[in-house]
Amino acid sequence: MHRRDLLKKSALLLPATMGVRADVTAHLWQDYEFGAGPPVRERLNQGPFDVDQDQGWQTVLFTTPSERPLRNPGLGLVGYSWEESGPSLAARAGRETIEQHVEKISSLPFVDVLYIRCDWRNVQSRPGRLDLDPVWQLTLDAAKRKGLRVAFRIQLSNTSFQPERVALPGFLHDRVPLVNIGSIPGSGGGVYREPRYDHPEFQKAFIELNELLAAQFEGNPLIEWMDLMQYGFWGEGHTSNFPNPFLDFLTAERTFVAMTERQLETWNRTPVAVNTQPDISNVGNRTIVDMAVRAGAWLRSDSIIVEEPIQIEELANRPPWLAAIMEDGYYRQYDIQKLKLDAAGVNELENYILHVLDLKANYWSLWTEADNLAGYNEKFPRGFDRLRANLGYRLRPSWIWQRKRYGTSELVVCISNRGVAGVPGVLWLQLESPDQKVHLRGALDAGHPHGSGLRQAAFLLPKGYHGRVLLSAQLEIRPGIKRPVAWACDQPLNADGSITVDLKSDDDRGWRKGV
Repeated sequence: MHRRDLLKKSALLLPATMGVRADVTAHLWQDYEFGAGPPVRERLNQGPFDVDQDQGWQTVLFTTPSERPLRNPGLGLVGYSWEESGPSLAARAGRETIEQHVEKISSLPFVDVLYIRCDWRNVQSRPGRLDLDPVWQLTLDAAKRKGLRVAFRIQLSNTSFQPERVALPGFLHDRVPLVNIGSIPGSGGGVYREPRYDHPEFQKAFIELNELLAAQFEGNPLIEWMDLMQYGFWGEGHTSNFPNPFLDFLTAERTFVAMTERQLETWNRTPVAVNTQPDISNVGNRTIVDMAVRAGAWLRSDSIIVEEPIQIEELANRPPWLAAIMEDGYYRQYDIQKLKLDAAGVNELENYILHVLDLKANYWSLWTEADNLAGYNEKFPRGFDRLRANLGYRLRPSWIWQRKRYGTSELVVCISNRGVAGVPGVLWLQLESPDQKVHLRGALDAGHPHGSGLRQAAFLLPKGYHGRVLLSAQLEIRPGIKRPVAWACDQPLNADGSITVDLKSDDDRGWRKGV
């Protein structure tokens, strides 16, 4: 097939409205305008709460921050049931079964999310249906039993098994051309092969894959996020120092912008994450990341110390309503025998771990080795302890004031965030009477309260209501999809996660006025 004919045919499967977009210019993310974030419905009054109507007020509740670990949506430590090379080393060597591996990694007390990173061939072996590797059901079952969540990435390309195997399922081998892009170091003549992503057969199969995955997992409450299926090695948006397999930059950008757009349009109820890899392979990454961020996609990076300055700046200055997912593969085995201590007595991996908080991240990846992870945590507990006490967001009602306003009572709630990251979405607050006859709710602005920040909001109670109310929170992680949030305070909570607020009567002696 001639290259020009191939390009003409591939264009038929790309959206007619797309056209070729100009590449996004490099820019600082700090103070950059990415839009207002997710839409906020039923927005609460968020101040200022001045004393222009000074009829009386008092502080009716104040809480202290708890450092206990919480399994809230949008944050956590991530154990891998499968990474790009497979399950645990023991399972790969036959010393344990896949079932044993998944049970061990999911049983670690500090694991919050289970993650599957596998090839396309591990989820589909024939057109028209998914054929999920057994690790999928094992992972989903373990998550359901243990109160965990699941995230995944389907790799369209993977170097781990080349030159013997590529990531594509077998039924595409004769349909999609593979391009030799360079010699594999130390392979005795083997070469890396990349598919022609713009080929009509690849595009047709990719569209089907995206739809099949969404039909099974889109909106599934067990699924925490899905990594966008991106270009190149491990789906990270690059092919290292090797060339890409496209005819030119415009073809590459057009192809991957279209593929990204399809995924963003399809996955509306489940968060998606985009890799922040710089565009070293000339496939349009800046455009893809920009459009993904504007669509509410989370960010991720696959290293934290050996990382380009631009990615650190992007991750640290991302819009506050977006989560950040961090990993690093250099010490993925958590082998304490291989860790050096620096002059301060800090092991090298712990230094990596604590940089996660510098980036105000939400997730840190633990990889596959359950036994080593348990041993590492026993010998060096500080790293995981600090992450679990600070990672992501940690919310509590720091102050609640009751004010006499408009012939009734107004509650002004001040939510404190002791975590490093903003709220990844929109936070909803709810006030209910114990008998549920009074039910008030509303939302804060997207991302609020920011990391280490405060946000105030007010509820106007029905006239004549006295007694107590219950305050609870939910995270709208995608438009219309809400998950309960546990308060991070020392004070006791109710069985449903709410905290009780005792209201004051009109004749209470604690009212303050003219102060």
